Amino acid sequence: MRAIWKGSIAFGLVNVPVKVYTATEDHDIRFHQVHAKDGGRIKYDRVCTVCEKSVQYADIDKAYESPEGDKIILTDQDFAKLPAAEKHEIPVLQFVPSDQIDPILFDKSYYLEPDSNTPKAYVLLATTLEDIDRTALVHFTLRQKTRLAALRVRDGVLVLQTLLWPDEVRAAEFESLDGVAAPKPQEIKMAETLVESMSDDFDPSEYTDEYQLELERLLNEAIASGTGKVPAQPEAEPAEMDAEVVDLVAALQRSLEASGRRTGTSSQSSDGQDGAKKAASAKKATEAAAKSTDQPVKKPAKKTPARKGA
Repeated sequence: MRAIWKGSIAFGLVNVPVKVYTATEDHDIRFHQVHAKDGGRIKYDRVCTVCEKSVQYADIDKAYESPEGDKIILTDQDFAKLPAAEKHEIPVLQFVPSDQIDPILFDKSYYLEPDSNTPKAYVLLATTLEDIDRTALVHFTLRQKTRLAALRVRDGVLVLQTLLWPDEVRAAEFESLDGVAAPKPQEIKMAETLVESMSDDFDPSEYTDEYQLELERLLNEAIASGTGKVPAQPEAEPAEMDAEVVDLVAALQRSLEASGRRTGTSSQSSDGQDGAKKAASAKKATEAAAKSTDQPVKKPAKKTPARKGA
């Protein structure tokens, strides 16, 4: 990794020299725009609408147009006059309980590496934050823009996460939710049973970006064909609509049955008793909900061995 910023954390009278690295990366496959007729690359030209000439990037300034139509042009010198935090300092503003920061405010993440021969102050700050379960609110200036940020610890390393300002989060106001009836007790019970049957510890390594994998496979096939184009693929038959799912309770009932089959198969291989208990619990909840809503109780389908993914 290459450091994108150097400075120090101002922690009271203590300065903690750090290097800043981008913590995440985009694995999306990049494409170029080309002319469909001959494959030539498409290029964009910055053309002035007044003189109709191409303009170099160094000769471009920024303009703001007010709702009333007033236009104001600002130069780099104008932006330099604006108040901003010290460009090479991350001042700690306060320490707050970690659970008080709404995850919707998190924006970009950065790793901080100690930039000192004796990183004692770095380790002290990281250990303290981890022990007291607090997050430091700081100011962070990057590319002439000052942001509010959260400073926390991840696997012993300080992580800086820029935060959105409160007015950058839109209010969730949907008329479609006004006056909606509360769920029925039996619906809640079935939903809770379904959630319980599908619950487990989070392991991010179990999940993959299937779209990117399929896209990479498609591109490799095109390269292997030598034509530069994707070979034609047979189209899959469209799935038929399931007419049996007529309401929420029926959908939950079917989900419970499917989840019960998966849970039972995987549980029996590690702990048969737990699998039997979960299946029995799901069955009882299904029958109780069906009786209260006059839904016929469906016989559970025969269990089939779960197929492991490729």
